[in-house]
Amino acid sequence: MKLIATFLLFTLLASCASSKETNFTASTPAAPLVRTFLGISLTDSIDFIRWKLSLTDKKYSLECSYGIGKPNTNGFYDEKKVVLSGNVKRENNNYILENGKHVLRLAELNANLLHILNNDNTLLIGGAGWSYALNNIAATATNQINLTAKQSVIRDSIVFQGRTLCGNFSINRPSQACIKMKWLIVFYTNKNEPTTYLLNRSNMRPLEYPGKKGTWKIIAGKDGRVIYELTPDQETTPTYLLKLDEGVLIFTDAKGNLLVGNHDFSYTLNRRL
Repeated sequence: MKLIATFLLFTLLASCASSKETNFTASTPAAPLVRTFLGISLTDSIDFIRWKLSLTDKKYSLECSYGIGKPNTNGFYDEKKVVLSGNVKRENNNYILENGKHVLRLAELNANLLHILNNDNTLLIGGAGWSYALNNIAATATNQINLTAKQSVIRDSIVFQGRTLCGNFSINRPSQACIKMKWLIVFYTNKNEPTTYLLNRSNMRPLEYPGKKGTWKIIAGKDGRVIYELTPDQETTPTYLLKLDEGVLIFTDAKGNLLVGNHDFSYTLNRRL
């Protein structure tokens, strides 16, 4: 009887652990594969989609609002909604959400962050306004990362862009001083070696012009991580960006903790193609 009771207790604890719900939020663009999964027409005019995702290892529930963004607010002119629920599958560090014959793949970067995937399992690249990262609403600081990008050849230059929350990134401290920060970073190389960068950034608008300049280098982090360290001219405090994929970078603090956004913005930057 004692063995049976122990087995039942273990089964109950395992069931509770697997059914633990985690809640994520984000605002993302409206790529065709996202629209198809959500059942949104490919011809609808959409600026962005706001997500509320509740996730366990087996089930999900999802509420999305979408439409044309209302200037100087985080809302919509004519808000529309989609509500879904369904089964979840796991493949390594990926979640696969099912909606009838359609699926949506999300990479679990760590316990705080998910990222929508292309059908080939590369990270979906966002734009200048929004990214495809989803943020845990009850995040705790961690430098854990479940994927490792490889360093690639950079011929002449590459450009990344996006919008993030405001704050002091080096110490992972958000700020209420502004609504958002716009980023446009041009990384220059010489014979595939990092040299300088040009940064256009603003807390609101217009973008700073002609922008800040500095030097950057590639650091080999633990577990083979590729980290871009940017140091502005005449300053000593660097900014760190972790390479997640060929098309996506994410800000970290000085300790390597990946920064977590909210329902409006993430801390990822997207390669401009």
